[in-house]
Amino acid sequence: MSDSKITTASGIPVADDQNSLTAGARGPVLLQDVHLIEKLQHFNRERIPERVVHAKGSAAYGAFTVTHDITKYTKASLFSTVGKKTEALVRFSTVGGERGSADTERDPRGFAIRFYTDEGNWDLVGNNTPMFFIKDPIKFPDFVHTQKRDPQTNLKSPTAMWDFWSKAPESLHQVTMLFSSRGTPDGYRHMDGFGSHTFSLINAEHERVWVKWHFKTAQGIKNLSSAEAVRLGGVDPDHAQRDLFGSIAKGDFPKWNVFIQVMTEAQAEKADFNPFDITKVWPHAEYPRLPVGVLELNRNPENYHAEVEQAAFKPSNIVPGMGFSPDKMLQGRLFAYHDAQLYRVGTNHQHLPVNAPKVPVKNHQRDGSMTIHNPGAAQHYSTVAAKGSHPHGLGHGEPPLNLNGPAARYDGRAQEDDFTQAGNLFRLLSTSEKQILFDNISGPLSTVPQEIQDRQLGHFEKADPAYAAGVRAAIARKR
Repeated sequence: MSDSKITTASGIPVADDQNSLTAGARGPVLLQDVHLIEKLQHFNRERIPERVVHAKGSAAYGAFTVTHDITKYTKASLFSTVGKKTEALVRFSTVGGERGSADTERDPRGFAIRFYTDEGNWDLVGNNTPMFFIKDPIKFPDFVHTQKRDPQTNLKSPTAMWDFWSKAPESLHQVTMLFSSRGTPDGYRHMDGFGSHTFSLINAEHERVWVKWHFKTAQGIKNLSSAEAVRLGGVDPDHAQRDLFGSIAKGDFPKWNVFIQVMTEAQAEKADFNPFDITKVWPHAEYPRLPVGVLELNRNPENYHAEVEQAAFKPSNIVPGMGFSPDKMLQGRLFAYHDAQLYRVGTNHQHLPVNAPKVPVKNHQRDGSMTIHNPGAAQHYSTVAAKGSHPHGLGHGEPPLNLNGPAARYDGRAQEDDFTQAGNLFRLLSTSEKQILFDNISGPLSTVPQEIQDRQLGHFEKADPAYAAGVRAAIARKR
């Protein structure tokens, strides 16, 4: 672009984009150089605040195709016909690091999917693990602080991490997954994805079932060894971004097979574990995975900032035929994610192309910063319906959900079993995989105070005595 074609953001031609306006050839710069001032002001504001979690990420567009009929469970339009395609955007990410952190760090990976359906946007905002570290959102800020930098040293703190985990045995299931080989996946194409939370589906007869979403990689699981992850973090910290972008650019489109687990409300009442506890998984033998469709990524974004950094996912985006659940962590995220996007991107972040639905929008929201669509003279309020609303009306009308018990702050941790499923996961590992787990844990755990070590080893012991023995032996070798 030549200088003669450059304009200000208001479209005013710029006379000279090479030289600032000064008082004489050697004089100081004049404040009246409005092009210089605008250019510097915009430059100072080019970066929106990074995400508090999931700051480092990659994304791609694609399509979800229905391969199996699940209309007995949901009336959602995107599942209405086998073969139906829905445009999608997927953002992968690490969780605890900053935007400049390495893609290969030991960390869960975010797996956020937006489906641009013909009934509005559905966002399934999950991870590459089917479980999580905590079960109550009131502890989420505390947990994330332990994964971030110490406020004095500005360094990551193994002591803070293990102190938190050792006092929260509910974290053991996820900790076991994190320190296994799956804690360092080889890029984003070779890992599974999960909705993680319990959600619900609602059919045309107004019947509800509880569901878990699974995305199984068609490329096969591939993980990095701890040593290779560290090496790549130094020589190619953008390894996962490079792999995803490059594979799509050359036509090697990654795919995931999509499944659901289904649990009826009656089964949930009789389950011997809390099906709404995100630190637990649903046994596949009792709740088998049912095939739903295929997700393929086939197009890279053209502008990273506009289409990836400004992408504002939130689990509160669901469409008719879907619903939430009493999952406490999900309930907290329904508020927190939307609130985070209001702060990070702006009041009208839904107006941006990457966030806008592919269907018409009609509401009474007005004004605010970055308003792109404003209905002008249209009525800006909703009148009162004299007869009220029908409880089973259109749209998001859900069947009633029975709630029991007085409102209070309940702590059931002392009565809950946080060890059996973690032990089951440990026992699934091969001998070599168990040794990798021991070695991965022993590195950071060996650096923390003995009191914290002993507390955490006690949790391993309750999951499986061999688990604790293996970690103890690996720690002893480091001394």
